Amino acid sequence: MEDRTSLLFALPGYRVLDVALGVDGGREVLAEVVDSEGGCPACGVVSSRVKDRPLSRVRDVPHGAVALRLRVRKRRFVCLEALCPRRSFTQASAQLPARSRVTTRLRERVGAAVAGANRAVSEVAAECGIAWATAHRILVLAAAAAPGPAVPTAMIGIDETRARSVRWTREGDDGTGPWRRSDPWMTSIVDLDPGRPGGIIGLAAGRSGASVEAWMTLQGNDFREAVRIVAIDPSAPYASGIRRALPGARIVVDHFHVVMLANQMVTDVRQRVSRDRHGRRGRKADPSWANRQLLLRAGDRLGEKARARLDALFATDDPTGEIAAAWQCKELLRRLLAAHGPTLHSRHRTAHHLTRFLTACADAGLEETTRLATTVERWWPEIEGFLELGITNARTEGHNRVIKQIKRVGCGFRNQANYERRIMLHSATRRAA
Repeated sequence: MEDRTSLLFALPGYRVLDVALGVDGGREVLAEVVDSEGGCPACGVVSSRVKDRPLSRVRDVPHGAVALRLRVRKRRFVCLEALCPRRSFTQASAQLPARSRVTTRLRERVGAAVAGANRAVSEVAAECGIAWATAHRILVLAAAAAPGPAVPTAMIGIDETRARSVRWTREGDDGTGPWRRSDPWMTSIVDLDPGRPGGIIGLAAGRSGASVEAWMTLQGNDFREAVRIVAIDPSAPYASGIRRALPGARIVVDHFHVVMLANQMVTDVRQRVSRDRHGRRGRKADPSWANRQLLLRAGDRLGEKARARLDALFATDDPTGEIAAAWQCKELLRRLLAAHGPTLHSRHRTAHHLTRFLTACADAGLEETTRLATTVERWWPEIEGFLELGITNARTEGHNRVIKQIKRVGCGFRNQANYERRIMLHSATRRAA
């Protein structure tokens, strides 16, 4: 009966001595280590002479719906080495290290639930019957023992996320000074090498070029020399920081954000035309407002009905032709960005599409199209890098989504160190899976 009970309880290295029903209806399990001897932690001499058998309360993984309380009868051995300063020692095991009141398998479950499954610490602590502080301590130890990021790498992606919500504080010791806006951001650095599992390899405070440069400096020369390609959004601070920290790396701008700039340009033109024509914002009765999402869709993916609606919009609600001109510029930019990658990109074809786009923006004569063309010209070396290599920042954006989920599960983090620890532990867990 004892062996079967031990097999059912399945605590490695332990056998169940007794199971009793508590006054509250819960189960009380008494167990001890199978091995009847132990080595002195001071001198290493193995001893089987028992001095005492203290009883310890231990937290273990939950078993069923009924509460379970584990009691472990530990052996306290007498050290047989006469010269050892330690006269006695308590038996330790893999599941219960010295001075531990939580089993190793419970620690592993808490770490897997919080880091792997992205659950809240308070939720996991309540489920396992332990205090929040205990679960948090387990998480801190798991983060310290987690394997470091796989560096160096040839390709990285850089993007920002908001660390916490905007806060307003008053300056001055007495709190009567002017209000100051605190908008904390955080920069994530992601491994983009397609031959590696990827993951977040670093976090930097802020979203400035100085923060990126400082993080790169901390990584050492080996890391910086290995990086050949850096994918970013069209962010001037990031670009300047990368050029200072990684002068030999090529910067690539993600085409998704370039298309976003073009879509925003079309929206700005539509809103301005509506204000100039009607003296108000767009309404449901206005074709340009009713079909505002249609203006942002890819023109080559429009069906016959959608294209007819778009033509009707240009004919009835765009007397100056400005919306149509802006839409045409957006489509030419999309066509320019469509032929990317080592097999599709050619300098001749790219130069042709670039000329058509810039000419259309100039012919439109709009402030919005001119601004878009200026932005594309300014970032052209980085955009051309995307066209040649086909590397995007999509993996970085995916990890930013995970970061936001972690913050949402935790209902925000007041402690920035805990926030970053959760992110890095989750990334290490997913990388090892």
